[in-house]
Amino acid sequence: MATRTDAPTRREQILKEAARLFAERGFHGVGVDEIGAAVGISGPGLYRHFPGKDAMLAELLVGISGQLLTGGKRRVAEADGNPAALLDSLIEGHIDFALDDRPLITLHDRELDRLRDSDRKLVRQLQRQYVELWVEVVREVAPDLTEPAARAAVHAVFGLLNSTPHLGRPGALPGRAGMAALLHRMARGAFEAAAAAG
Repeated sequence: MATRTDAPTRREQILKEAARLFAERGFHGVGVDEIGAAVGISGPGLYRHFPGKDAMLAELLVGISGQLLTGGKRRVAEADGNPAALLDSLIEGHIDFALDDRPLITLHDRELDRLRDSDRKLVRQLQRQYVELWVEVVREVAPDLTEPAARAAVHAVFGLLNSTPHLGRPGALPGRAGMAALLHRMARGAFEAAAAAG
């Protein structure tokens, strides 16, 4: 049985390299031959895994939106009833995404409009559900915060955490653990400020 510690499948390798290349050069700046070369297969060989670049883009953006929501729901289900600990857990999960999947953030920012309408609507639907999951938890931590204020705070924290692709050269930043701790403190501080103002 395959586990998450197994080597990535060919399909996962293709998606990872496609995300990196699309983020670096833009969707239209990358051909299937380049993606294939990045994973050691011919461009036409990619068509055994995906009908085309559009399908890769859709799977990347719908996929990460679904993964964030599923991860958030899992953290809620595993929570021990302590809303502050649950909020910390949600923050940690989003920080993992923001630090480990930086190309997907860039890709979302630049290429979401290239998706078919149905895929774009699905991404937005998944994202709304993810935001609302956070809003509920934030309001448990800060019950005096109105729903619109909690939603605004969640979006602001996402903006902060999703800024990781713009943080500069990797060597110019603290190590991963230091960066994760800094982002966590900043996210908690933003929620605390929202609660104090609410």
